[in-house]
Amino acid sequence: MGKRIGVIGTPGKWSTEALADALEARTGYRLVIDMGRVTLDLTAGRLMYQGVDLCTLDGLVLKKIAETYSPDALDRLEMLRVAEARGVRIFSRPEAVLRLMDRLACTVTLAGADIPMPPTVITEDETAAAETLARFGSAVFKPLFSTKARGMVLLDHGAADTAARIAAFRAENPVMYIQQRVDLSGQDLGMVFLNGDYLCTYARVGQAGSWNTTIHAGGKYAPFDPAPDLIDLGRRAQAPFGLSFTTVDIALTPDGPIVFEVSAFGGYSGALQGCGVDAMALMADHVLAEVTA
Repeated sequence: MGKRIGVIGTPGKWSTEALADALEARTGYRLVIDMGRVTLDLTAGRLMYQGVDLCTLDGLVLKKIAETYSPDALDRLEMLRVAEARGVRIFSRPEAVLRLMDRLACTVTLAGADIPMPPTVITEDETAAAETLARFGSAVFKPLFSTKARGMVLLDHGAADTAARIAAFRAENPVMYIQQRVDLSGQDLGMVFLNGDYLCTYARVGQAGSWNTTIHAGGKYAPFDPAPDLIDLGRRAQAPFGLSFTTVDIALTPDGPIVFEVSAFGGYSGALQGCGVDAMALMADHVLAEVTA
């Protein structure tokens, strides 16, 4: 009998379904799991989804824990720890992902590993935020829980409505994460790793007139061939987190390369469209090797 491995993600979304396809082709078993419909019964020790106790599976692959990042998504990861405690292998481990979904937790870990990043200030004080903006000149105010630049605000020192916009941002984000805007030269990079091993690097080329390069904002994938020292930077950035699959976001600036963040779930579409690498197949092979070892 083949191994029973479920994919936690968004039913109907390409990357979730493609990963489930790759696992089904190898095992004959398919289960796509929407965590919003999972029930944890701690007394019975069961984690149920559509009649399946996830604690009885051989493995779970985390493609997406929620459509949008929020503190609620952290609770979903805590639920998965019950399955892990029952012996289910989870890729990546919930504890590792927990350290990445909060932008500040990721940043503090990267700083502790001496990874170069843009100048960053975190504060709840609007006066300190205004002083930081004056020092930076131009800065991106980022929510602690977001992906694809959602909720981010670009502010320039000296604008007439700066104080009001800082106040509006703080009303939605009591802890303000402020990062100096850097010159991306129209692109940034996604460096892909599987179980700590380097796979490939793709570029995200920004749309003309957009201050960020995300695909959500009209950016496009393109191939990129990094130098060995750049690959080493990406490897060092992802190493503290111990993820099964991840992408390190890197920018090449006039002052040298910097790391923005390490992705909790990685960029399967970027690897395929930008590098021609079928990361879903490679991930499926890795998971099966681990659960059968």
